[in-house]
Amino acid sequence: MAGIVTLTTDFGLRDAYVAEMKGVMLGIAEAARQPLQLIDVTHEVERHDITEGALALEAAAPFFPPGTVHLAVIDPGVGTARRGLALAAGGQVFVGPDNGLFTPFLEGEGWRAFELAEADFRLPVVSRTFHGRDLFAPAAAHVANGLDLARLGPPVGDPVRLAWPEVRAVAGAVAGAVVHADRFGNLITSIHARTLAPVDADLVIRVGGREVPLVGTYGDLSIGRPGALIGSSGRLEIAVREGSAATLLRARRGTAVVVSRPSARRAPRRRR
Repeated sequence: MAGIVTLTTDFGLRDAYVAEMKGVMLGIAEAARQPLQLIDVTHEVERHDITEGALALEAAAPFFPPGTVHLAVIDPGVGTARRGLALAAGGQVFVGPDNGLFTPFLEGEGWRAFELAEADFRLPVVSRTFHGRDLFAPAAAHVANGLDLARLGPPVGDPVRLAWPEVRAVAGAVAGAVVHADRFGNLITSIHARTLAPVDADLVIRVGGREVPLVGTYGDLSIGRPGALIGSSGRLEIAVREGSAATLLRARRGTAVVVSRPSARRAPRRRR
């Protein structure tokens, strides 16, 4: 069975960067006589936007088979002292810079991480400006060929984590924030559906102080009207049907989102 490596970068497709990484991995697979399947998740992550890359991985990775290797390169610190990392979590492996890109997979226990320190699993010459090709791609290919992660280098107990906006309980409400606006202008929030259970029509959602209704899907809204829904990644989203919630609500990453339930009406006191 062919090993699977996915690619997530901010490189775009205009330049040869993605092709160079794929060439390296295919060469390693060919030398090992191991079939390798390469799948692009996205190369359109906003330049240097580690949070956006982490959210793309969070959305895509759960749908790949166990043993898939996810190569991700959004790396504004390339060539500096930041570590290269291989992380095993949830039956899959993530390879890339240790800069918070793999934060969604560090929740709970059971993960293992290793620094990419062993020279045998990188190219002979490593450019300080292209670790995606010379360091991360070779490591990903070797792991997809069956290499034990422990052979890549020493264990890492403190992978870098992004400072996600906290989801807080405040006076009976749940307070979070927008973490990303996608290409449709939908506002992805830090609030997961599991935090809101049960998700029902009683929920009151405010984005930047403006109240929006809760709906089941985009088509439940009138054209041009905003609303909230649980998106396919399990996070609360704010959308505008056939429009942009980011533009209409003038919201961006960090905009406050508060979810509450109407206070139960007090029962009238009985007269004695």
